[in-house]
Amino acid sequence: MRSTFKPTGRDAAVALAAALLTLGAVSLTRPDEPVMPSTVFDWERIEVKPNEKGARRAFFESATALTPYLEMHVTTLKPHTASHAPHRHVDEEFIIVKEGMVEETINGVPHVVGPGSVIFLASNDPHGIRNVGDTEASYYAIRWRTREK
Repeated sequence: MRSTFKPTGRDAAVALAAALLTLGAVSLTRPDEPVMPSTVFDWERIEVKPNEKGARRAFFESATALTPYLEMHVTTLKPHTASHAPHRHVDEEFIIVKEGMVEETINGVPHVVGPGSVIFLASNDPHGIRNVGDTEASYYAIRWRTREK
């Protein structure tokens, strides 16, 4: 079956505009700085930095091919300790509970969850996390944004 579509000058102009907008959007998400390549992060080789609340392992903080900012760390909290005061940020974030029991308060509503639980924190929602158990609690925090602050 033959197509009866015959592109016009207007069609070409729309296609060109769409291509330029797409290239512009891609250029906004590709910073001039190097992007993180595919890699493996060995748990045993990540430096543990003890602090007054527990400890932190910083895995990476980098641009990628699709995001200008991607960061991941693991926080370990002592029993009955909050990571920090409730706050908000433009970044979106996943928390994956590794061990222990945590309470994540999102928009003033507390949620108590344990190992294997996943928490999603939307951009600019006030949130805060604390260990509500009698043992250490650890969680992975993965933050990203697709545009500059």
